[in-house]
Amino acid sequence: MGNKRGPKNAEGKRVKVTLVKSPIGFNKSQAKVVEGMGLRRIGHSVELLDTEAARGMILKVRHLVTVD
Repeated sequence: MGNKRGPKNAEGKRVKVTLVKSPIGFNKSQAKVVEGMGLRRIGHSVELLDTEAARGMILKVRHLVTVD
């Protein structure tokens, strides 16, 4: 009877996100989002679970990253 909230895609789909532009000169909250995604430098890539939270982060910094 517990709360079974979690990723809607139980199979664990992932998206690869690559930083292509520096967050310097943009809003500080966008730099925090880039840091929260685990991206450290231009050209660095990470794989994130394809969740609504990750999609929201990608949407916020879509001008700084590419998604595969």
